[in-house]
Amino acid sequence: MDPHVIFDASYAILAQGGDPAQGGAPSWFGIAASVLAGLMFLMFMRASTKQKRELQNALSAMKKNDKVVTSGGIIGVIVAIKENEDEITLKVDDTTNSRIRVLKSSVVKITSGDTTTGEVKTS
Repeated sequence: MDPHVIFDASYAILAQGGDPAQGGAPSWFGIAASVLAGLMFLMFMRASTKQKRELQNALSAMKKNDKVVTSGGIIGVIVAIKENEDEITLKVDDTTNSRIRVLKSSVVKITSGDTTTGEVKTS
């Protein structure tokens, strides 16, 4: 048997996508692209899980007199926390002592004094 025939047959098996000179991609390209897409998916899922965990930690660490910003852009100071209802009361104006009740889930940024203790980006 001619060795060139064996080489050509094995090349045809390895390059099922077609001849690269004619524009066809070898089959390993599809496998590599799938593996890369899978790795990217896992990295994004891990980042999302980490962000959710940080949000939960920041929301559970909220305390009275923390300055917060809500998703609606309201800036206020926490004056009361209702743990069983997931609700907080914010003082939004010092001169009139205006207060507003919001859900904990609406808080996107928590600051204690001048330092940021938790920051959440909503999508």
